Amino acid sequence: MMLNVYLSGEIHSNWREEIKELCRKENLEVNFSSPVTNHDASDNCGVEILGNEEKQFWKDNKGARINSIKTKKSIKDCDVVIVKFGDKYRQWNAAFDAGYASALNKSIIVIHDEANQHALKEVDAAASAVAKSQDQAVKILKYVLNETL
Repeated sequence: MMLNVYLSGEIHSNWREEIKELCRKENLEVNFSSPVTNHDASDNCGVEILGNEEKQFWKDNKGARINSIKTKKSIKDCDVVIVKFGDKYRQWNAAFDAGYASALNKSIIVIHDEANQHALKEVDAAASAVAKSQDQAVKILKYVLNETL
């Protein structure tokens, strides 16, 4: 069996690479997709492609709409969504991705520490599992794929 996994969440650490490397070490058959993780490109794609905006709202709106093309396609095509919430920034987009995945009845694995438990209780309630680390998330993928612990 092969899993298609969408990696949503914070972009200020290398957690995606950690998950990919852990899956490689376990020889798990996983295809990964993710949003654009280049922060400048993600923020500026709308105005770079479609032209400048005077107001920040419209700049953000253009970029969000363009970025949503990839996000929607990736979530629709995946089997599992892993959503990582870091503690440095608020990831409203990741919470939105989790809600969208839930609406599409996708399996969701959420990763966050206990400090964010209360703020993410609704996201956690929609998840198949709430992990505290990338290692735990990969162990879930291993179990699903190989039926081994």
